[in-house]
Amino acid sequence: MPIQRQEYRDAMAQLGAAVNVITSAGTAGRYGMTASAVFSVTDDPPTLAVCVNRSSQSNAVFKANGVLCVNTLGSTQQEISGVFAGATKCAVDDRFKVGHWTSRATGAPVLEGAVVSFDCRITDTLEKGTHTIFFCEVEAVVQSGADEGLIYFRRNYHSIGDDAAA
Repeated sequence: MPIQRQEYRDAMAQLGAAVNVITSAGTAGRYGMTASAVFSVTDDPPTLAVCVNRSSQSNAVFKANGVLCVNTLGSTQQEISGVFAGATKCAVDDRFKVGHWTSRATGAPVLEGAVVSFDCRITDTLEKGTHTIFFCEVEAVVQSGADEGLIYFRRNYHSIGDDAAA
């Protein structure tokens, strides 16, 4: 007997994951969203995957632009996560007023001070259920040297890293 959707969602809340702001820029405009469904695929060529709900505006923007940047947040950047998750209900362009943004190889917005940013070109997609999996070849990496990361576990934010346990 298959498990119920809510039972599955509750179980998945037990998996801690890095908090990321996924950004894009191009012909479809500039856009960003918060996501934890990001993982490494291979290091040759350097590729990661991002899972995005097919019904979200970000899905269409990422497909049209063909590029994205995965900005992994540090422990002091929880506010940025909330803004890009839509908690503040501000306009999409206003989201980028929080934090300082630059760009690298693809032109996708790169968050200054993120633990790490992966500037990527989307090379393939896979549709599965409610989501699209974007396979993204990394063209540039920016590391800030931050000591603490931000994870989402049991539907709450938690700091991890060198100083988090102190």
